[in-house]
Amino acid sequence: MDRIVKVEADQVELNFRPSARCTAAIKVTSLVHTIPVAVKLTTTRPAAYTFSPDSVALLHPLSTIVFTLVLLPTSTPPLSSPPDSILVDAVPALSIRRTNSSALRRLFSSPSLSVFRDASVLIHLLGSQTLFSLRFPSSLQRDLLPRIIQSCSARDLSAVLPLAAHAGAGNAVSALLSGGADPNTRNAAGKPAISLAVSAGSAEAVEALLESGAVDRPFHEAAAKNRTDLIALLLAWTGSGLGFDWTAAPDPDGRTPVHYAAATGALDVLRLCLSSGGDPNRPDANGWTPLHCSAAGGLLPAAEFLIFSSDFDLRRALTREKRGERRTPFDLAVEKGHAHLYDLLLPGGEVIRAARCGGAGEVAMAVRATGRVLERDQNGWTALHVAAFKGRTEAARELVESGAELEAVDDAGYTPLRCAVEAGRTEVALLLIGYGARTGLKGYIRSKSGVIGRTCTAGSGAVSGLSPVRESCATAVSSALVNSGNSSNIVRSILKRGYSF
Repeated sequence: MDRIVKVEADQVELNFRPSARCTAAIKVTSLVHTIPVAVKLTTTRPAAYTFSPDSVALLHPLSTIVFTLVLLPTSTPPLSSPPDSILVDAVPALSIRRTNSSALRRLFSSPSLSVFRDASVLIHLLGSQTLFSLRFPSSLQRDLLPRIIQSCSARDLSAVLPLAAHAGAGNAVSALLSGGADPNTRNAAGKPAISLAVSAGSAEAVEALLESGAVDRPFHEAAAKNRTDLIALLLAWTGSGLGFDWTAAPDPDGRTPVHYAAATGALDVLRLCLSSGGDPNRPDANGWTPLHCSAAGGLLPAAEFLIFSSDFDLRRALTREKRGERRTPFDLAVEKGHAHLYDLLLPGGEVIRAARCGGAGEVAMAVRATGRVLERDQNGWTALHVAAFKGRTEAARELVESGAELEAVDDAGYTPLRCAVEAGRTEVALLLIGYGARTGLKGYIRSKSGVIGRTCTAGSGAVSGLSPVRESCATAVSSALVNSGNSSNIVRSILKRGYSF
């Protein structure tokens, strides 16, 4: 005989309630026709469970008895994987004289009797409080969640969804959604589940939420995690033809995904943002540009990329915080102690300032100190533009000798020579022409001594010369021919110096 009693079910379910006495019934039936049977129930975790009224009983032939499993009051459910079990032992009670608990227990320790292990019944703890006690992700959660979900309401499942998303537990998120959880649930801080899943980096959870109808598109979180794949996934579910510029989407503080990528050094996403039209110069509500974010984080590669990608000197950008706290990216790097960024973020302009206010000596010192003879200001002016406009001849000479670009064009299309001509700076204009600046005519100039020159045209006329001097620039000097004022004086000065047109 394999067994002498039968248990009605192979598992019992307890609806767990914190600090409450939780119970479940277990029905045991004798299979023996002629003699009584003693039955004893134990659990694999005796410290957590007991039985009422007792764990032992005597069954008469073919009779049935109901035991009550009791979970002792506790604040958290005693979960385990595999679940705890009830062990059902039975022994024939042939010549028992007493039927009290002590006598029945002695039967199971008698060496002359065979004890039958007739059943092992799994204990399943269910209910919302059990669901809330799960930790994501874990093997425990993977094993127990499917059954627990069946005992919970959609509201309960929705309440747990942000926890699973935050943990990046993609299988749990999918199971909760299949059970009826709301994909647009937010946590206590107001973060939607999909944002939490993106921050956790779980593509499985993100895709499950999108498929279930999540409406938020957390590009900022994806940018911060340097996850171009998640950005692609979000874009795939955003739809086309809506005119939506994801790179410019602001958060409540005015920060775009470019800011988020810059703040975490997410170079892959930075490249994607800028190639998709993202603005590296855009400030947030407090005036922080993406470069400020990289500087505050000490992120050298991101800072270099932003400076290189911007058509504006971001190193000079100022925050718009409290009065007296307007800071450049360099200021933030100093404040945070990121010394490895100092050389990169030190704002340019030393050479430009020397050209504006100093002479050749000051310019030479600034060039030697910084090596930035080609630096530009916010309008695209180089130091040579400034020296030409200010009429600082020796400063302009030093700049040209130091490698300044004669034909540099500012944001409005002006060269240094054009600035000199329009400002009436005769000596600087002659100097620049002498070094090879294009004059603006559709031909060349020539000297009366015949040393330089070549056939060229100015309007419909032609002039002859011997050797080529400079290519022309019709906008600057030819405009001086028709305008009054200092510009015409420059032309007359050129003629007096031995050049003709």
